[in-house]
Amino acid sequence: MPTTPEMSMDMTTVGDTGLLESLQHEVAVFARRAEQTRLGGVGQVRNSMDRAAYLLLNRLDKEGPMGVKALAASMGIDSSTVTRQVAPLVDTGLVKRTSHPEDGRAVVLQLSPRGLSRLEEVRSSRRQLMAELTEDWTPEEREAFCTLLTRFNGALSTRMAAASVEGSSVEASSPS
Repeated sequence: MPTTPEMSMDMTTVGDTGLLESLQHEVAVFARRAEQTRLGGVGQVRNSMDRAAYLLLNRLDKEGPMGVKALAASMGIDSSTVTRQVAPLVDTGLVKRTSHPEDGRAVVLQLSPRGLSRLEEVRSSRRQLMAELTEDWTPEEREAFCTLLTRFNGALSTRMAAASVEGSSVEASSPS
């Protein structure tokens, strides 16, 4: 089906531009406030683990031991970034390097018992913060917000992955 100029119109000019403006503003405010508070939880655990460490530990807990490349790919970040972010987690005993069960020459990263304990402590604190921030919401509102935020994050991930593929395609086709 051919597209007409009307069909290929910029999505920001279609529909409620005011709503899209409000949405982008609220996302920007959320990002700033989330970074300022680091949404780190409550009590003594508040802000006790940075975002990168939390996400890495969480991924290792959910997916099990894996190599740096697999961890980087599953998180959509560069291997060198993972290596840099994992180093202090290994140094503090939250993550341990072990031999790959099938290939003893390869190294995998694994959540240590201390890391799991620490992760559970932070998760609990962050759940408490979410409970406090949404205490006057209905269970349906909490569920709807979580569903929409998950969908929004998925759309962002898809867009980033597509941009990454486009960027590597351009690099691969560029003459040296």
